Amino acid sequence: MRKILIAAIALCPGLVHLQAEALDGDTIRRDSLVDVLVTPQPTDDSYRVVTNRFWANWFVLADIGGHFFSGDFCKMGDFGDRLSPDFKVGIGKWFTPGIGAKVQFGMSNSKSYTRVRTHFIDGEAMTDADGNTYWRTKNKWWDLNVNAMFNLSRLICGYEGKESEDLKNQFIASVGIGALHHRDIEAQRNEWSGHFELQYSRFFNAKKAVSLDLKAYTTLYQTNFDGITKMDNGESWWDSNTGIAIGMTYYIKKRHWDRCIPCQTPIYVNNPVVVTKCPEYRNFVFYVFFPNNYSGRDDAPVVPGSEVNTIDYLAAGIFTQKRFADEEAVALRLERGGELKALAVENVPTEKADECTSQGMPRGYEMSVRPISLSMEADSLAAFEERFGYYYAPIYDGGKTWYYRVDDDTKTQSLMYSDNYKESESYGLNAHRGLKTVAEHVPLEQVTNIFSFADVYAAIEGNEGYISQHADAETVERIKHILNSGTIINVKAEGLATSQDNYTGENAEEVGEQRNKTLAHYRAYSIIKWLKESKAFKDVSEGHFTLNALTNPIGIVNDTSVRGLNAKMNRCVKVEVQYMIEE
Repeated sequence: MRKILIAAIALCPGLVHLQAEALDGDTIRRDSLVDVLVTPQPTDDSYRVVTNRFWANWFVLADIGGHFFSGDFCKMGDFGDRLSPDFKVGIGKWFTPGIGAKVQFGMSNSKSYTRVRTHFIDGEAMTDADGNTYWRTKNKWWDLNVNAMFNLSRLICGYEGKESEDLKNQFIASVGIGALHHRDIEAQRNEWSGHFELQYSRFFNAKKAVSLDLKAYTTLYQTNFDGITKMDNGESWWDSNTGIAIGMTYYIKKRHWDRCIPCQTPIYVNNPVVVTKCPEYRNFVFYVFFPNNYSGRDDAPVVPGSEVNTIDYLAAGIFTQKRFADEEAVALRLERGGELKALAVENVPTEKADECTSQGMPRGYEMSVRPISLSMEADSLAAFEERFGYYYAPIYDGGKTWYYRVDDDTKTQSLMYSDNYKESESYGLNAHRGLKTVAEHVPLEQVTNIFSFADVYAAIEGNEGYISQHADAETVERIKHILNSGTIINVKAEGLATSQDNYTGENAEEVGEQRNKTLAHYRAYSIIKWLKESKAFKDVSEGHFTLNALTNPIGIVNDTSVRGLNAKMNRCVKVEVQYMIEE
């Protein structure tokens, strides 16, 4: 039984947490399967990776350097006369982060001296102080060699991971054998060569596509490499070239390894039957829709300590979430029929959507069946003040009156029509009732579940009060099950803004595009900040949140109205949550 279990675990390392475990000889007992928990797989170890296909992890290299030759009678002359330049080119492959192979072609020459006539004499005879005759030699050759490579840094420290800032400095050892051909001589001379090399590689970014290499190497040859053997009164048992080189290596994609793969058949054990049941890898999507020219960049959660929270405003905000600071002045002017524009306004703190009620007012953007904009008629203002204790206020700026909340940077902008400053239609896009409309207008993969903003808000914050009127209880419980029982793998938010912009000044197209890109970015940022700070996503690491993956986050809208469905569908944030769950 133990052998069967170990074999199964080796095939799929997604293990389970069980209530009790006892080892007795060759048997493994499990009392019961009470809690299923997928733990890190063995391939999550930094010393283990998933090997790639044959055409992955290849590289090409080129070196230039110099060496000195050591052989028989080499010390008869100056050391400088034994130096020669050389170059190499090569191609190789890493089979794992620590083990690889390369094929190199090199060409150079080896200079020395000789007392015996050989094929490699270069120049006229010379005589030493004792009257002995000797010659300079020049041995021209090319060498084709195959080497095993060992990345010492990764073998010792483990694989650093894909596009990691670690191990930008690496040490690599190589050992190999080559076939050498002596060229430009009358005789045909070929022989074996042994190669030993220590390489230091410096990578300059996390992608590790290119390295600058410094190499120290020795190449050993047969003792007759220079044409002299021990039988010819030679002084060495082997000849060698020893040198240093500098070069570059380019690593061709795919150049990385994966440490972990999704488990296809996790192992469950239950008295003592082995059961295979794979966790489900799924995703869901929800959209959050925003008023025109609003992104929440001036509000919480983007701005710590702000009285107005973007998310709560979208879920249960009232009008512009502002009021007149001087209520007596408002009452007096309403009584006299005077203008209110000159009066100061201030923010009204938002309420959590699960802790407030409607009180007969339309709350939240695209949440209620009634639009969020309110009338500035005296009767409406007075009725609201009697119920809530303050006079609501629009946003006044530069001769414009906004009837929904906008960013400080956008409230000075001019819209094409005066009606665009008001919200006069609600499609319920942020509510559960609007899901059908949303699904009809956005592309969805077959396996994707789509929820409404109201459903997700209720699952995270609580399905009580006002939000419960616009969320579906069954859907909320389904989302809560995912958040409580599943493991969130990745959260991606893509902001979107419309192409509508009425700026006509210098560089109008560029200015309009930048305005809308800014809106798209901060819309996505507001949602990401909310999710990061919520308890439901507290275990999701920083690196698993992705912001604004869209290349061009601007939706083309030809309608001049910012209140139409087409415009509203393009003022949103698409949030995709990838998760793993065991059903």
